[in-house]
This record gives sequence, structure tokens and C-alpha cells, in this order.
Amino acid sequence: MNAATPNPPDTLARLRAGQLQGATRLDLRGCGLTELPPEVLALADTLEVLDLSNNALTTLPEGLATLTRLHTLFASSNRFERLPPMLGRLPRLDTLGFKANRIAQVPAQALAPTLRWLILTDNQVAELPPTLADCAPMQKLMLAGNQLQRLPEGLGRLQRLELLRLSANRFERVQDALPEELLALPRLAWLAHAGNPFSAAQEQAAPSQAAARPIAWDELRLQALLGEGASGHIHAARWQPADAPAQDVAVKLFKGAMTSDGLPQCEMAATLVAGRHPALVGLLGVLRGHPQGVQGLVMHRLPLQWAALAGPPSMASCSRDVYAPGLRLPAAHARAIAQAAEAALAHLHACGLSHGDLYAHNLLVDGQGGALLSDFGAASFLPLQDTARTEALKAIDRRALQVLHDELQAHSAPA
Repeated sequence: MNAATPNPPDTLARLRAGQLQGATRLDLRGCGLTELPPEVLALADTLEVLDLSNNALTTLPEGLATLTRLHTLFASSNRFERLPPMLGRLPRLDTLGFKANRIAQVPAQALAPTLRWLILTDNQVAELPPTLADCAPMQKLMLAGNQLQRLPEGLGRLQRLELLRLSANRFERVQDALPEELLALPRLAWLAHAGNPFSAAQEQAAPSQAAARPIAWDELRLQALLGEGASGHIHAARWQPADAPAQDVAVKLFKGAMTSDGLPQCEMAATLVAGRHPALVGLLGVLRGHPQGVQGLVMHRLPLQWAALAGPPSMASCSRDVYAPGLRLPAAHARAIAQAAEAALAHLHACGLSHGDLYAHNLLVDGQGGALLSDFGAASFLPLQDTARTEALKAIDRRALQVLHDELQAHSAPA
């Protein structure tokens, strides 16, 4: 078996029947598991990717450490209260995802030094071990939605770290969330830290939802799904105001739960502070009166030719967007896109915001050089009272802009 089958329960039956010898990938999502099937250990010589998400697991057997080829393990939406210590003995572990469990403890020995991508979003982690700093390959570290009050010392050793999510934790002081050694990392380009106590005053002082135009749910007629992000679904819709002609709009309905970037209410606050700008997707108003109380934003709907410049990062690319094969932009278009991204970022910085997710997949382009920056899910308020950290955070955003410039150049046709 070279790829996971689309039916996990059927995969489980085949696994137990001994029909998956030689498998490199195993998908056991949503199989109602309370313990790891022992037959998994029989794949020790071949298994590389294992997905155990959406089960009821609380532990993993020590024998899992015999899977010497395993490089990717997902166990999100289970019932773990402790990150299994044996994980640190997996010799090739590269990607580890334990999102949305009940994890309160992260033992020092649970973190394999080979880790490149660690996802602990939406747990109850209050403290991380100093062995985190031993994970030299680390590029993406997802820690939003925990109970962290400080970070372990030594993170300055994570010289390859590019993306970090610290939103919705319990950092009381900005220096605890954003120590100098962290902000000095040479490759850090995508950082989110909203929804912590140290930024609560700024977030609460931001324009409230009441300051934006309220748009009633019964004035909207939802149409096709346009896309889905970490924080919500974006639908095409027809808006019929009581006092104006009908118009086509886009409606973002928030999922209402913790996302990999942070909290939906922080995204809404940042969107309102950002306001309008020629290089941003325009906000029309805030949704009111959804029958299930769902929060939402109503935005201008772009014509059909507008689309994301690239796809989001893949498992293989980790922190880099995935462009369409063979994409070649006219040099003038690439320059115009870069200038639009730069203008949008300068506007956000002037508004006291960092974007935190300046990527090609968050840039909508029209094929003629037009570009608009979208998605404020990772946006954070700059600690303006701390000039040094504010400038460091702006520099991190600009590093993301430089990555975008380099990618645009790589996908441009010769002038």
C-alpha cells in the first residue's frame, strides 16, 4: 500500500486481517480507537506516515518506538492528557500533530530532536521543556490555544524556525511571549501572538464590532462556497440592503473555535482596525442575527478572475507555499504584486498591526498585476509601548515580504 485508502474503517479491517504488509501510509482516522491496534507494530519496517486523529486514544504503546521509518504522526482530536514520552525515541520523526487533545504535560523526553514541525494547538500546556530548544530542524511550531505563561530558555538555538504561533495563551508580559532571543531568530517570518493578557488592553481598545456597519443575516442569500481557511468558510452571497440596490458580496462565517492561528475574535478586531486600503480586500460590515449566533464578516466580492496567487504549504514544503507547476508571471505583474503586498504591509504597520501570515496563498490576484492582501487570522497588535519589540516584529513581517519577493522572482518570466 503506497497511499492511505479513503475509507479508514475499511483500512482498519484490512490491517487486522494482515492485508497491509509493506504499507508506508496508514489512515485510521475516526475508527473509534481507544488503543493502538497491535497490528500497527507489525509495519515497523515500512510505515512512514500514521494518522490516528479523531479517535479516543489516551496513550500509545512503548512499542511504537520500533517504527524506525515513521516520519509523520498525527493524533489530533483524541483524549491525550500527556504527550507520550516514547515519541522522542522515534529516530526519523519529522512532523508531529497532537492538536485538540487535553495535553497538560509535555515530558522532556517526548520531543524528538529531529522534529521539523510540531503542532500542539488547542491543548492545556502550561510549560514546555527545555529540550524544545534541542530540535534544531524546527521550522514550524504551533502552540496557539494553550496555557503558556513563559517560553523555555534556549529558543535562540532554533535557527531554522520560520513560523511560530503563540496566540491565545496566558502570557502576562510581552517579554515572556517575545523574548529577545526569539525575535532575533534569522529566519522567523510568520509570527502570531494575539489573544494574550499582555495585548488585551490594545485589543479591547480597538474599534468594536458596533463601530462597523451591521448587516442583518436575513438581508443575505448565501450561494456557493468560495473557500475555506483556518478560521472560517467564505461564501458567495447576494446582499439586499433595505435602503440600497442588491449587490454581490462575500461572507466569511467563523468556525467559532480555536484555529491554528488563534481566536476568531482577534481576527475580527484586527480586520476592523485595518479598515480600508487599496491593497486590502474591502470590508463592508459585520454580520448580525445569524440564527445559530455565528460571527461573520461581509466583504466585497471580487470578480471571477481573482484567485489566490498560490496554494498553502504542503506537508512536504512545510513553510513554503505551493505554486502552480510552470507558473510564469510577466515581470511587470510580479512587480505590481510585490508593490501591492508592500503597500498593504506598510498600512497595517501604520495601524499598529503585524500581519503574521504574509504568504502568496493570502494574496488574491487578478491576472493583470492587481493584488489584494487578505486573511487576518494571524494578525496581532504591535506592542507600541515597546519600541524595540515593535520594530523587531515589523522586521519579521518584512522577512515574509522578502520571501514573497524571492518567490515572485522565481516565477517571473524574463523581462
